[in-house]
Amino acid sequence: MQAMPGRSNGGWISPAIPTIANCVLALLWIFSALGGWGDAAFCGDDDAHDPGCGAAFKDAVLFSAPVAALAAVLAVAAWAMRAVRHYPGRLDAALTIAAIVWVLAEGVLFVGGYLAQP
Repeated sequence: MQAMPGRSNGGWISPAIPTIANCVLALLWIFSALGGWGDAAFCGDDDAHDPGCGAAFKDAVLFSAPVAALAAVLAVAAWAMRAVRHYPGRLDAALTIAAIVWVLAEGVLFVGGYLAQP
């Protein structure tokens, strides 16, 4: 296997892999925060839904949203900025940081949902 230019260790991972990971993490956050998955998981479904818990979970979504927005901006900027996109090491770092921030956004949502439970 030939090393990719700009890679010092000789290994190469397609940038599609961290890009797909960022997209999957974004979808997970969207479904959990906005699609009702998180509310149903922490506060119950239909007749068993706790309205107080639901209101507290909405607060968790509000705290998590800026973190998710930062992750989205980082992931999009990694591909939009020529100074990042054309250097594999920078692209890897930017996409990795974006994925870590997505995980942080999910963590904020999870902790907030856990605290919202009655």
